[in-house]
Amino acid sequence: MRIILGSSSPRRRELMGLLGYPFEVVYPEVDEIENGLKPIEVVKGIARTKRKAIQKEYKTDLVICADTIVVLDERILGKPKTKNDARRMISLLQDRTHEVLTAVECGKGKNIHSFVVKTKVSIAKMSSDEIEAYIETDEPYDKAGGYAIQGLFAKYVQKIDGDYYNVMGLPLAKLYQVLKKMME
Repeated sequence: MRIILGSSSPRRRELMGLLGYPFEVVYPEVDEIENGLKPIEVVKGIARTKRKAIQKEYKTDLVICADTIVVLDERILGKPKTKNDARRMISLLQDRTHEVLTAVECGKGKNIHSFVVKTKVSIAKMSSDEIEAYIETDEPYDKAGGYAIQGLFAKYVQKIDGDYYNVMGLPLAKLYQVLKKMME
């Protein structure tokens, strides 16, 4: 059985490799639209849309798709497109605790398993100079919430409550348990 990871994220590819299964990568061609639903419904819907799009072509393979969002006060902080956007996001997150939600949907034919993992992340108080220095790097611009926990931003992460790999974009422990069951 082939495993297809439906993701354009280099971090997800790297993390998937840690599970030890051979897999192929297919980029999902879908719009990631937030439609006014609660954040958990948004993230689940995007993961499902990705999986369905890829499963149309890979009907007999095991398809894994995920989506990760950063949520502060029930508001989704997406991927910043500009420095002003990154500055706004990091300013909102600093000196606060937020949630990172990753929805994963695995499907092989009609056998579909989906789940959402939540991790709380507490960010230290940051000076405006620290925020400016961070947004001058390339790191914030392709990541939900505008930061990479495993990168330069790590020095501002005071505490996490939950799965570290979830914050990177793929909750490995939970995914591994689901894959074991699906591959029996």
